[in-house]
Amino acid sequence: MTTSSLPKTPAEARALIRSGAWSTHTAGLVPGAVQANVVILPADLAYDFLLFCQRNPKPCPVLEVTDRGSPEPKLTAPGADLRTDVPRYRVYQHGELIEECTDISHWWRDDLVAFLLGCSFTFDTLLLDAGVPVRHVQCGCNVPMYRTNWPCHPAGIFAGPLVVSLRMIPGPLVARAVAVTARFPNVHGAPIHIGDPVALGIADLSRPDWGDPPVMEPGDVPVFWACGVTPQAVALAARPSLMITHAPGHMFITDLRVEEIASW
Repeated sequence: MTTSSLPKTPAEARALIRSGAWSTHTAGLVPGAVQANVVILPADLAYDFLLFCQRNPKPCPVLEVTDRGSPEPKLTAPGADLRTDVPRYRVYQHGELIEECTDISHWWRDDLVAFLLGCSFTFDTLLLDAGVPVRHVQCGCNVPMYRTNWPCHPAGIFAGPLVVSLRMIPGPLVARAVAVTARFPNVHGAPIHIGDPVALGIADLSRPDWGDPPVMEPGDVPVFWACGVTPQAVALAARPSLMITHAPGHMFITDLRVEEIASW
């Protein structure tokens, strides 16, 4: 697909995804639109997960919680359908990944509740506009993501490690990257760690747990943001009866604009 044929609006992007014509990652897609991680759970687990998000707002900033049994995100994208409008889903049962698919209509139940959590893809365009290179967008790759040894604060059955995304930033521009992203806590906000990945328990940056290996240039500094893939790491540890998520890097594109969620 050429640049000129890329979708210009969130609704166009969701229609393209729903048709099956777009099933890859959404990094750089529809600049300025707020992108969201997706977590879908049975209603009897929804309160504990909401509490988990409240206790871990950096990796799990809540944008919306849907009505029980409804796949429509009425606040962030009225008319959208969370069963079909994500490029790729992952289905976990009792902590085991059992299916990856582009449509979860066959999994949908009347007791399911969907959570939309802010995604750092949202501010990548703002970094580029500020003169900060975002190498995964510029190379057409997915962002690298890593499981850390930092534990999240537990809630009910939900407990597990924090996951982070990595952007390699030229040293002189790190402070600018922090300033740009700090304005957007609803999409992970400022980075949680800058520098030595060993402090996060990451032994080898070239081998991310999810996404593509990082593109590194001389003088780059590793900068880590909390990541909305954290619930998937938690699913492996907590083993809920059913959890449906986006595939890492394959986000739901909301109708929200990034300027609507700036904190100042």
